[in-house]
Amino acid sequence: MALISANFLVFFLTISLSIPPILTASVVEDLDNLKPPPDFNLTITNNCLRNPNLRYCKASPFDLHEIFKSTIVASHLCNISNNPNCVESFPKIDLHSQPKIAPLYLSFTFFWKYCPLTILSIDLSNSSLKGNFPFEVFNCSQIQQLDLSHNELSGDVPVQNFDHLPNLTFLSLSYNHFSECKISDKNFFKRFNTTSFIHSGLLPNQKKFRVKAVLLLVGFPISVVVTIVWFGWLCFWRPDFLPKFLQRKYKFTPSTLKAATNGLSKRNLVAKSSTSGIYRGILRDGNEVKIEIYWEIISTESRRRFVEQCKILVQLHHKNIVPVLGWCDNRRFRAIVTKWIDGGNLETWLSRSAPPWKQRVKAFIGIASGTCYLHEEWPEVGYDLKTRNIRLSSGEPLISRLKFDHHNSSTKKIYKFGVFILEMVSNRRPLEDFERGETGFVEWVKINYPDNLENVIDKRMKRTGHIVREATDAIEMGLMCTDLSSGNQPSWDHLSNMVSNM
Repeated sequence: MALISANFLVFFLTISLSIPPILTASVVEDLDNLKPPPDFNLTITNNCLRNPNLRYCKASPFDLHEIFKSTIVASHLCNISNNPNCVESFPKIDLHSQPKIAPLYLSFTFFWKYCPLTILSIDLSNSSLKGNFPFEVFNCSQIQQLDLSHNELSGDVPVQNFDHLPNLTFLSLSYNHFSECKISDKNFFKRFNTTSFIHSGLLPNQKKFRVKAVLLLVGFPISVVVTIVWFGWLCFWRPDFLPKFLQRKYKFTPSTLKAATNGLSKRNLVAKSSTSGIYRGILRDGNEVKIEIYWEIISTESRRRFVEQCKILVQLHHKNIVPVLGWCDNRRFRAIVTKWIDGGNLETWLSRSAPPWKQRVKAFIGIASGTCYLHEEWPEVGYDLKTRNIRLSSGEPLISRLKFDHHNSSTKKIYKFGVFILEMVSNRRPLEDFERGETGFVEWVKINYPDNLENVIDKRMKRTGHIVREATDAIEMGLMCTDLSSGNQPSWDHLSNMVSNM
C-alpha cells in the first residue's frame, strides 16, 4: 500500500467506515464502481521499482482495477484489524469473532491474489465460517500464524497445500468438523503441535479407533474362518458356483445334480428301476443334461473301477456318440452325466415316421462310423445298439448306451451291429416280436431270405427296384454279421467299406 495517495485513502476510509459490516450487494457493487485515480498506474510502477517482490508486480500487464480494489480492501482490513499504521503496512489480519464480515473479506479473491507481503498473521477464529477450508489464505505464502479455530468448517483439509506456507509455525484448526486425515498424512501432524487439532475431526477418534481395532482383531479371524468354510462348502458341495478355472473338470457332486433336477423331483424323472433312475436336469451354466443315477451301494474297488471307466467315457469325442460330460462317485450316489438329446430315438422314429430308405441308410452309416471309432480307439468300451437306445439329434444317430463288458468281444459287437441293420430294414423288435429274442429274429430273417424278402423289408417303405436291391444287400450284410458258426463275419474294415458303398 505504500506510496498510494494518502488523501484518497483517507477519503475511502472515511467512506468505508460508514459501510455496515454486512455482506450486501451494495458493498461489492461500490467496489466495482470505484475507479483508480489518474496517477495510480504511476504509483504502482514506482512501488514495483522499489520492491519487485510485491505480488501485483508479477502480473503482466497490470490489472489496475483489480489492484486498486485490492488496495482499498487492504486499507479497510488494516483499519478493522486495529493495526497502528494503515498507510504503510500491517502485520496482521484480525477478524476474530466477527462472523458478519469475515465471510465478506474471504470472498474478495482479488485481495488474496495480491495479499500484502507484510501480513504475518491471519486470525479468522470464532467467525462462524462454514463450508470447505478457505483456500484463499494459501496465497499469503509468507504468513507465520493461521487461526481458523471455533468455526464450522468441514470436508478435507488440503494438507499438501501447507507446503506453500514454509514460514508457518503456528496453526489452529481446533473445534471444526473436518474429515479425518489419512495415515499417509502423518508428517503433517508432526509439523504442528497436537493442540492445533483438538476436536477438529482430523485426528482419529480414540474410542472409535479402539472399537475398530477390536472389530478388526475379532472380525478378521472370523471372516477368514467363514470364508474358508464357505469356500470349502463350495468345493465339496456346490463347485458349480466357483469360477470355471477352480472347478474340477468332469466331477459332479450330489448337491449339484440334485439342484439340477430340482431335488430329484418326479417331474424331472424320465425312467426308473430298482437300482437306477434317469433324470432330466439343467446345470447352473445352462446345459441340459441326462443324469443316470445308480442307487446300489458298491465296494470301494467297484467304485474305483467305476471312476476309471468314467474317465475313459469323457474322452470319447465322435459326432455319433452322445457326449459324456462327467460323473459323480459318492458312496451312496453314483451317476453318469451326458448331454440331453431332444430328438427321440430310432425305435420311435421307425414306428411312427416310416422313414424312407435313404434316411435309414444315413442311420446305418452314422452308427457304423461310431462303432468303428470305438473299435479303433477305445476297444474296451461296449455299447447297446438297440434302436430304442439310439438317439436322434438333427437327423444324426447317436449311440447313447455305453458300457464296459469284458465279455463284449469284437465278434459279439459285430453280431449286435448285424441285428441293428436287420432291425432297421424290417422295423421289427427282436425282444418284443420274437419268442427267442435276437436269436429268433435272426432265424426268421434266414427263413425268409432270399425267397420271401418282401416279408422282411418294411412294408411301409416305397419299394422300387433300386431300393429293393440295396435293402437286399443290407440284409445280406446283417446276416453275415450275425453268422457266428461259419466264421464268415466281416472285419471292421470290410464292414465299414460295405456300409460306405451302400
